[in-house]
Amino acid sequence: MNRIEIETRLNTDRAWLLETLAAMSPADLYAPRTPSEHDPSQTWSYDDLFRRHLSGGQGMTLGRSKDGSQQSREEVMAGIHRWTEDWAAKHRGKPLDELVRVGLETRAETLKLLSELTQEQLDSKIPGTPWADGTVGGIMAANADHGRLHFNYAKDGSLTT
Repeated sequence: MNRIEIETRLNTDRAWLLETLAAMSPADLYAPRTPSEHDPSQTWSYDDLFRRHLSGGQGMTLGRSKDGSQQSREEVMAGIHRWTEDWAAKHRGKPLDELVRVGLETRAETLKLLSELTQEQLDSKIPGTPWADGTVGGIMAANADHGRLHFNYAKDGSLTT
């Protein structure tokens, strides 16, 4: 995937998400929608589910265990769910316009990173990465679709990974 395609997807999907969220009533935006995968006693709203996406959705890679071995996908996802829950708790209840500001700041960082990468770097594969096609560019572009994915989770009242 080239830089123009990635940037277009990042910007188009963010615009769709912002327009969709801005059109919601506060009752719809903040209503409980789906259980947390880290802590099932917590329920996520549209507002919570989009915080990660609005933050710019930086790509993730498989981590390493304390002994240096590669973590399984389940271990990685458990860490992601824990991180996401912590981030949501920190930002829960903030007005949408503040979340959009934070998201814009982070998206600017993502676009800056995109501007610094060569096509060869965008095409490079991250070993063991289960997201998109495993390339840096593919993972960056997949983050553009992440908001729609979570929108559908919340609409359906379920969470599927």
